[in-house]
Amino acid sequence: MQEETSPPTPAAQPSASRSRLMGFLRLVPITLMLLVLVALCVAMLLGGMARIAGWYLLQIVPPLLGLLSLLLLALYALIKRKASRLLLFTAGVGLVSLLPLILWFVPVAFPASLESTTPAATVRLPADVPLRVGWGGDSIATNYHAATPDQRWAYDLLVEPYLTGSEDVQAYGCYGVPVVAPAAGLVTQTHDGEPDEVPGAVSNNFTAPTGNHVVIQLESGTYLVIAHLKPGSVSVQAGEQVEEGQVIGQCGNSGNTSEPHIHIHHQRQDPAIFPLNFAEGLPLYFRDHDGAPMPQGGLRVEGESVTPIGDVVQHTGG
Repeated sequence: MQEETSPPTPAAQPSASRSRLMGFLRLVPITLMLLVLVALCVAMLLGGMARIAGWYLLQIVPPLLGLLSLLLLALYALIKRKASRLLLFTAGVGLVSLLPLILWFVPVAFPASLESTTPAATVRLPADVPLRVGWGGDSIATNYHAATPDQRWAYDLLVEPYLTGSEDVQAYGCYGVPVVAPAAGLVTQTHDGEPDEVPGAVSNNFTAPTGNHVVIQLESGTYLVIAHLKPGSVSVQAGEQVEEGQVIGQCGNSGNTSEPHIHIHHQRQDPAIFPLNFAEGLPLYFRDHDGAPMPQGGLRVEGESVTPIGDVVQHTGG
């Protein structure tokens, strides 16, 4: 006679349910980390504003999830005093998720290709005097701006004498130099009235980082941002059409800056709508001067001595 199988006891059913629940919960950390990493990789591949959002989120969300997962795994291992393959694999993914923290300490260029990012702009230099390229170019070694999406190909331009360490703005050759429109276009934004910062050290002005500035919309619909102008010197207004070479202000030391210099960058979105650091930077080249289309910047540091080694360029056109 075949024996009848007795139904599971009521005590066995909750035990099985708890086992399934624990199995599900053990999968949550690794599943969540993998989904986030895949989603951010897709965003980076899409480009545009999705890439910018992905770039910033990559430096925050995976490290947080990775750290939380590693803490929970360590607690679980201490309590159970055993380590399964799933636990070890989850720990490995957690460690990988921590890797973007490196970007907080080691500058890395925002992942945008010079060759495939369009449209580029080719304009004249924003001043007529000899200019030392403090920062400029495609690599982080010659251009610290490259780590920021909207300033991926920005320039900081100096006039000798520079890096004097003086707290007097008049001790810097760039101070008061006339700044001209690098191209014809529509002035969409101006700002004046910010005071000069004390030079010789980074001002860390995050309230008005561009200081006194002028934004020009080019025929391509993209924007040039010219920043750190002298207070009271901005000579154009929003809505005005400017011609190439027209004086728009004077070099100053307003905003987030360490000494008088001309900052210029090219971006896709309107700076009046998209805040600083949250727009697509576009390539910017110069013409009608005695140097390369994209002159290089850079500093050489030897002990306490800092020497600019970037290109020196001067406008040679009419």
